[in-house]
Amino acid sequence: MNDQDTQEKEDFGQILAEYEQEAPAKPDDPAVGQKVSGRILSITEEWGFVDLGAKSEGRIAAAELKDAEGNLTVKEGDTLEATVTGTDPETGALLLRRRAGGKGKRPAEVVPEIRQAFEANLPLEALVTGLNKGGAEVQLYGMRAFCPLSQLDLRYVEDPQRFVGQRLMFKVNRLEEGNRGGRGPNIVLSRRQLLEEEQQARAAETREKLQVGAILHGKVTSLTTYGAFVDLGGIEGMLHVSEIGHTRTTHPQDVFTIGQEVEVQVIKIEKGKDEKRPERISLSRRSLERDPWRDAVSRFPEGTETTGRVARLESFGAFVELAPGLEGLVHISEMGAGRRLNHAREAAQLGQEVQVKVLGVDTTRRRISLSMAAVGGEDRDYRDRDRDRDRDRDKDRDRDELEPAGRASSSSSSAGGFGSMADFFSRSKRR
Repeated sequence: MNDQDTQEKEDFGQILAEYEQEAPAKPDDPAVGQKVSGRILSITEEWGFVDLGAKSEGRIAAAELKDAEGNLTVKEGDTLEATVTGTDPETGALLLRRRAGGKGKRPAEVVPEIRQAFEANLPLEALVTGLNKGGAEVQLYGMRAFCPLSQLDLRYVEDPQRFVGQRLMFKVNRLEEGNRGGRGPNIVLSRRQLLEEEQQARAAETREKLQVGAILHGKVTSLTTYGAFVDLGGIEGMLHVSEIGHTRTTHPQDVFTIGQEVEVQVIKIEKGKDEKRPERISLSRRSLERDPWRDAVSRFPEGTETTGRVARLESFGAFVELAPGLEGLVHISEMGAGRRLNHAREAAQLGQEVQVKVLGVDTTRRRISLSMAAVGGEDRDYRDRDRDRDRDRDKDRDRDELEPAGRASSSSSSAGGFGSMADFFSRSKRR
């Protein structure tokens, strides 16, 4: 090799290295079972070659691209959607499958494809056609299959009828041949297995951003008397009823519906009891809302007269909601308008709109004192003074009513006393 050849080889190597550095890096190959989309590069009698934008090229059987009459349904340059079923050990090309089974195919043609999906753990699309005692009847590419009720969803299905008529993705759980009198194999499907795998994949992503203080979007999955369970992405958290909002909530179903999207904040992460749920996550929506007590004094200064709704009734008074998250107490002594009450329900009803006057606001203790009796009247000091005056007037009236009898009794007693003494002196003189 002369100097010129050596120089040309070095120049070519340098150009190739520069090209590889400037060329954008292609993503890793998709995994088996992953759905992909790519552009058809060429079609031969046996294969169709697809650019997936990955390191490896895709290859699909030409029969997958033809209709029942053998005519191509696609052409070069078209976009093709398929599923990765494996890798060719010789060329390294990704093996693709466009569909499993198909209209007009006999069971002998469909079963090998279903078996391949079963062995490769690939999902298949099927139609739920009806229900029986144990689960759902499913039509899998012209063949009858069965999905147990426990495998139809992640949780117990209260209303399986809602799945009838839906096309869903399933995993083949069991494939048993030779037991159906020539009608094909027994095929048992599971949707739950597929959902759990997807859930685990999402959970891994969620755990990367899971920390106290994180704000996440989730979906309400179930409701109980004590709170709501929220799917954060493969992991569930608990939103306690006390953390739903600043407004007092009796039951979570008054606020949420199943499937509702919510924004929550992680407030606590504890170790779980088992591997299935390695962490216990406490959530809050209340922490994301503005605290209404921050503006309580400015919104309801002392002396303000306003309207509120009776939220609770107790023996000692009524709690009145002035605004979402702000409740004040009307003590029973401020409800009866002078009448003695044994219980607040004697002067108000739950849900009733009442006029109240603010007597005081304590933001530290989060308490607001209210009065129903003082609405439209004078200040509390004057009202107390008038009440004391009325009490003194009543005492004077009672004393006046008793004094005449007292005076008569006193006069009678005095007269009787002097009479006796006079009799004594008279008897003394006679002696």
